[in-house]
Amino acid sequence: MVVRTSVSGAKGRHAGSGRSGFSGARPPRSPIRVVLLALGACAVIAAGTVAGLAAAGSGSPARTLGGPVSATNDPSADARLNVTSPAASSPARSTQSRISAAPAPRATPAAGAGRRDPFGAAAASYLTGRAGTVLAAVYDLRTGRTWHLGHGQPQAEASIVKLDVLETLLSERGQGGGTGLSASEQTLAEQMIEDSDNDAATSLWYAAGGAAGLRSFNARAGLTHTVPSSCVVCPGFAWPGWGLTTTTPDDQIALLRQLITPGSLLTRAARDYAVSLLRDVTLSQRWGVSGGVPAQVTVALKNGWLPLRGADSDWQINSVGWVSGGGRNYLMAVLCAGNPSEQYGIDTIGQLAAMVWQHMG
Repeated sequence: MVVRTSVSGAKGRHAGSGRSGFSGARPPRSPIRVVLLALGACAVIAAGTVAGLAAAGSGSPARTLGGPVSATNDPSADARLNVTSPAASSPARSTQSRISAAPAPRATPAAGAGRRDPFGAAAASYLTGRAGTVLAAVYDLRTGRTWHLGHGQPQAEASIVKLDVLETLLSERGQGGGTGLSASEQTLAEQMIEDSDNDAATSLWYAAGGAAGLRSFNARAGLTHTVPSSCVVCPGFAWPGWGLTTTTPDDQIALLRQLITPGSLLTRAARDYAVSLLRDVTLSQRWGVSGGVPAQVTVALKNGWLPLRGADSDWQINSVGWVSGGGRNYLMAVLCAGNPSEQYGIDTIGQLAAMVWQHMG
């Protein structure tokens, strides 16, 4: 709440001795009465002067303590008054009204501490009736607060590892004001992220230095529980082995923050480029953390889906991304193992994401 302090210099109005409010001539006054009236007027003027000096003297200390009064409309002056003069705020206003009226463009962690859990009891109740193991995390970019859902071991990444491949490559190539990627690498990156093309991902996996390259980048990015797969062609596994890289929701949040946070391991151009690819994911793959989010809200995401055993069983379904708009600004990562079908896992994440969207408002 902005408290504006003002000082008004009220001046007394003085009537002239020649003020005329009546018609006709005044009766003549005797000389003695004129002298007495003149002496009385002098006494009144003298008394007023003494009182005025006394009042001016008593007001000086207050102005010294509060600082000089400025006649400008400088907003920073108002802010200083807010900080130094808390007693000036009205006691009738509640604490909640002061917080909501504060002109801060971004909430601090302390201000956001009271935000309710975006997963909440509803999410826990929903997952009780669902098959599989769900691990999730939400990071509020406005407050710096993180919420978690579920407990368990790191899970297979499936195609969300493609975001790690992209960031590793951009970190190695990025110099100056560009992305550092060659034209052919940019084409592969678009195919890998927007279409989730596996052949393009395999090419860029090797270009980024494979498992060793990802481990190096992840260590610098703060990913502490992500283990890149040691094989691309893995015995007894029909799909590219990089999908068996294991991770946690917290590590995926750390990876997403590299795209959103200035001063990260990526250049501004690299961050903008990566986000543009995540925003342009093909329509059929725009499920997951976008569940329940209105169409006009910005969503940048990458999903993964992989049958871990057999052609159509034990599905690993994952979704990570950034949601910004509609009064919300958050990162979300969901890993869902043990799904009986691909669509089952997609439905689980979509419903969970819709709950988070509602609670983050």
